[in-house]
Amino acid sequence: MTSHPAVEQADALIDLKRYDQAAALLGRRLAEDPEDIRAWVKLGRCQLAAGQVEQALATLDEALRRAPEDIGALYMYAHALRRASHLEQAERWRKGEDALRQVLRVDPRNSFAHALLAEFLMYYPTRRAEAVELAREAVRLAPESVEAYEALWRSAGAAQDVETYRWALREVLRLDPTNGQALYLVSSQEANKPGTTAARAAEVYADALAAVPDSPGLRRDLDRATYRLLRGTRWLALICLAAAGVMVDLFPQEGEEARDLPVPLGNRLWALVPMAAVWAFGAWRRYRGLRAGVRLNVRSLVRRGRWARVVLGQAAWAMLCALLISQVPWTGRTVPQILFWAGLVPTLATIWFDRKKTS
Repeated sequence: MTSHPAVEQADALIDLKRYDQAAALLGRRLAEDPEDIRAWVKLGRCQLAAGQVEQALATLDEALRRAPEDIGALYMYAHALRRASHLEQAERWRKGEDALRQVLRVDPRNSFAHALLAEFLMYYPTRRAEAVELAREAVRLAPESVEAYEALWRSAGAAQDVETYRWALREVLRLDPTNGQALYLVSSQEANKPGTTAARAAEVYADALAAVPDSPGLRRDLDRATYRLLRGTRWLALICLAAAGVMVDLFPQEGEEARDLPVPLGNRLWALVPMAAVWAFGAWRRYRGLRAGVRLNVRSLVRRGRWARVVLGQAAWAMLCALLISQVPWTGRTVPQILFWAGLVPTLATIWFDRKKTS
């Protein structure tokens, strides 16, 4: 059926997200011809896109009153029901299923109806296997449809069919490499594999964020992985602190002869070598090996995140205590012992509970 030029113009306005103008144009068209089903359906689509769900349902009811078997009206009506939070969930599911079953009676090979019906049925625990089969049929009917694979991953996830879920996600990204939700889920799977380092997790999220820069979920997870990297610097500082304590023999064993103080200058200077190696290989070399996007986020998180600065401050404080212990020619152990505990206790006091803090 050929649409009226006003309806086609309104459709273009909806694509440009100029919903008020589109609704006004469609209103004038319906005043001219109240039997224009395409105008009713486009008006419902326009209202739904603008977040006016109740108005959209009323509009689509009008369309279905005039053409009860119109596929476009039935399909859009089911879409509106998904977002109709003012209705009881059971009522939404029932009405949505009825509408989509009607679409499939008229057009049994409608892939979109199969996919959307699968997403309705997956909310019933006892019908999730049926939802997966409907989504599989949607994929068979339209093997290049992103919507079909999205329905398959969601229904397979609800049915705990892990293999199908992962396959469908990969297919979505094959067809739409910038699909934000699929990228988020695939990246989370990769980053949360057992044994994945903080650096690797940060790189996975940074790669995904490069494709979908406006994803708040990926941004949040990149910050978390970056924060894990920064937390590791405290352990490097604590290693240096422990090494300084061993060099000065801060806590001699009872019955053993304590090391003479002050420690010779050569020994004190030599202590800087392993400390420098710890930081060179544990932090600097690791940092330089990160991708540019992760390095930029490290600097950004330090500017934005209070806890990121706390972590670096604690590492710097513990390192300062290690340097004072190892480089000052102490003649007694009391002050170095105080410095040791001052460097150790503040770090250990927070190291166990700040794991998930990033800001």
